[in-house]
Amino acid sequence: MQIYLARNNQQAGPYTLEQLNQMLASQQVLLTDLAWHQGMTEWKALGELTQGKLVYQPEGYIGSAPFPEQTPVQNSGFNKIQVEKKTAPNTELASISTRILAKIIDLLLWLPAAAIPSFFLKPEQINQLSEIQQKMQSADTSTQAVQLQQQLFTLIPAEAWQAMGIYIIIMLGIQAFMLAKSGQSIGKKLTKIKIVDVESGEKVSLMRAFTLRSFIFIILNLLFMPFITIIDHVFAMSEKRQTLHDKLAKTKVVKQ
Repeated sequence: MQIYLARNNQQAGPYTLEQLNQMLASQQVLLTDLAWHQGMTEWKALGELTQGKLVYQPEGYIGSAPFPEQTPVQNSGFNKIQVEKKTAPNTELASISTRILAKIIDLLLWLPAAAIPSFFLKPEQINQLSEIQQKMQSADTSTQAVQLQQQLFTLIPAEAWQAMGIYIIIMLGIQAFMLAKSGQSIGKKLTKIKIVDVESGEKVSLMRAFTLRSFIFIILNLLFMPFITIIDHVFAMSEKRQTLHDKLAKTKVVKQ
């Protein structure tokens, strides 16, 4: 839909419906300004079209009409409508391969957490740890596997758990900071892609980019690996290449 505006016999446009609503919200245009688009037989005040609201939501727009002669505008105001068309942000979707590479980089950054306990174990404890891991792989029942897992956990000293916790908190803090600043994790920064709103293409809030999109799915992946990971990325085959966590947060990933 292309919309034309007029004030004091000065005409501007055409603008899209999205651009018009952005200008209404920022008061670049007034409810007293006149507007016309296909389907209308005459110019009307924006306030009449929006019913006094700062958003225009036309209903049942069909058909076309010839562009009408502009009649003099009776209201006073600026001599010219001060509006600018905003350049549309880059919305070229990131490729699946680039997103996978970014994900691999991010996952590799978590591996040091698993290696931390080895710095706190004595040689004999490392041997015991290896024996328990081998027994877990050949365990016949789930009960036996759980018992061995408990033995493994008790073998790791408290200092190692504390160091792992500190590393994880630091990594989560770094990721949250980068997502809030640019919509990019470390992996996405290196591969030059970023997270944006699926509709507007603008940067999203930390709640959507980190809490909904990342933190919740980190927990789900830990609990249900690899099923959640597989299901999550099957959704990326859609037209907008949105994974399941993209759909939850209403985001998409685009090239920087």
